[in-house]
Amino acid sequence: MSDTYAPPASATVLAIETSTASLAAAVVRDGETLGSVQSFAERNHSVLIVPEIQALLKECGVSPDSLGAIAVGQGPGSYTGVRIAVSVGKTLAWAWGKTLLGVSSLEALALGAWRTYKENAGGSIAGPVWLVPVMDARRGQVYTARFLADASGRWERLDADGIRLAAEWAEQLRTEAAAGMGPAPAILAAGEIGPQLEAAFGAGNETGPAIRLVPHAMEAVSVAELAAERLRRGERDEIHAFVPNYTQLAEAEAKLLAARARGD
Repeated sequence: MSDTYAPPASATVLAIETSTASLAAAVVRDGETLGSVQSFAERNHSVLIVPEIQALLKECGVSPDSLGAIAVGQGPGSYTGVRIAVSVGKTLAWAWGKTLLGVSSLEALALGAWRTYKENAGGSIAGPVWLVPVMDARRGQVYTARFLADASGRWERLDADGIRLAAEWAEQLRTEAAAGMGPAPAILAAGEIGPQLEAAFGAGNETGPAIRLVPHAMEAVSVAELAAERLRRGERDEIHAFVPNYTQLAEAEAKLLAARARGD
């Protein structure tokens, strides 16, 4: 749930993201990154997140009073990880009286990968690019979506966040890229790419448009950038109604519901 209001002319945003193995936080003011942190101690997200935020704010010389908004990666992703960032973000926004803004964790992942790709390409991007963020969802599945970008600054969502079978999704991407009008887009699958995802997205590259695998860790700066765009549109989320986007039931919940349906 979100509503619209008159946004501030300038805002300092604290962004928090814990949907992946990376605990990421950043402080961004009007497009300038004042400071950021990444920690890959996945099992300690709940322990580290508050001390990391405190240290980051101190390092940046930013007090809670001077913050304009709290931005949170809303998921999908790790069930526990998404819940941690959302819980902390809601608590801080309520306690400090700040605007809360949720963004898609998948879109943040894609946007960060696109920024890195442009920097490495050195201005040699010739045509459209499909950014395909991927997070391992087990059993051959991925949390994923698709975004279209190009050198002119275009950024467009083509597919909703969802959970898909990795091999089928990869084949769909190659088929649609080959069938489109004009030059086939470059396809970049970005995220924490493990052996299973390498196999799923690499298979078939010999006969169709290749899917390039781009290892990329989540960055909170991208969360802040997407949140700032929402802020400019005068949007915000209602703190108490704000919930994670899990995309699917957690494994334990799914098993419990299945057992109940069987009458166990």
